[in-house]
Amino acid sequence: MSELINNREQQDHHNSPVQNTGGETAHLKPEEQPGHPVHTFIRENRAIDKHLRERVKVHLEAFIQEDNVENAYKLLEDCILLLDLYKHYSRKENLLFPYLEKYGIYGPTNNMWSIDDFIRDGIKDARNLLSHYDGDKQKVTNAVRFIFNEISAMIYREENILFPMALKNLTEDEWVKIDHESDEIGFCLTGPEGEWKPERKGIDGNAISEGYIKMETGILSLKQLELLFNHLPVDITFIDHEDVVRYFSHGKERIFARTKAVIGRTVQNCHPPRSVHAVEELLKDFKAGRKDSEDFWIKFRDKYVYIRYFAVRDENGSYAGTLEFTQNISPIQSIEGEKRILS
Repeated sequence: MSELINNREQQDHHNSPVQNTGGETAHLKPEEQPGHPVHTFIRENRAIDKHLRERVKVHLEAFIQEDNVENAYKLLEDCILLLDLYKHYSRKENLLFPYLEKYGIYGPTNNMWSIDDFIRDGIKDARNLLSHYDGDKQKVTNAVRFIFNEISAMIYREENILFPMALKNLTEDEWVKIDHESDEIGFCLTGPEGEWKPERKGIDGNAISEGYIKMETGILSLKQLELLFNHLPVDITFIDHEDVVRYFSHGKERIFARTKAVIGRTVQNCHPPRSVHAVEELLKDFKAGRKDSEDFWIKFRDKYVYIRYFAVRDENGSYAGTLEFTQNISPIQSIEGEKRILS
């Protein structure tokens, strides 16, 4: 047992969350920001690891030396505390895995879920053996060794495979949703170090009016303007000159879902990390005046989607933001002949 544990302790996977020493969290990696779901997962792993090394290891070695009632009870208490691990695995499986599957990533999630189940069953088996100890020391030893080594190996898989993969693919908006839903499941042996608040950029409340807006070619009420945008047969999103999402239309059949949580967030944080470089490259071209537009077209479910980006410039040609224009062109492609009368 000691040899297995010592070998495991030599593995260099103690990626402890970096403590925030006063700098802005915006300058830290997501996993270094207190309260971020990955920061909390890693924080729990440190607590689990400490419990394994400082309690389970010590008490198992004492039990192997002498399997009296006191040593068996201490080991039983350790296994009961490990039941808290169910919350860690439940958040991983029910909050994190669905987003990975959304991006077509199934392998790690399927394999880890199966191993999580083996670990849960192993903890129950060890607890039951110790609750009704019949003198079979070897059986208990094997059961505790199993959960020790499997939990340790799962910590390694999470921190070296799962979490980096999730950070590479999930958007900040998706992490916000995971964070908000985590409390309902609970945490393991510890909890979030603090409240995670992604950086948002607000707008002056004085700029918002319930009255009429006078434009060069007409006057509209704020309500009329909103209704007009929401009835366009296209989806539009506008980001300002600082790359902050300021507006998106909210029609009945949006092609790509948007939530109000994106308002005030930089557009880079609304895209999966693996595609951020493409977003930044396009914005640099718009800001430098090298491009005024860029078009893409993709198949999305049953739709053929035409996505257009336009650099928005003021009367002096200065960059004021970017307009995203998204349309399902399948109905347009199917048009034939002419139509000159009402339906």
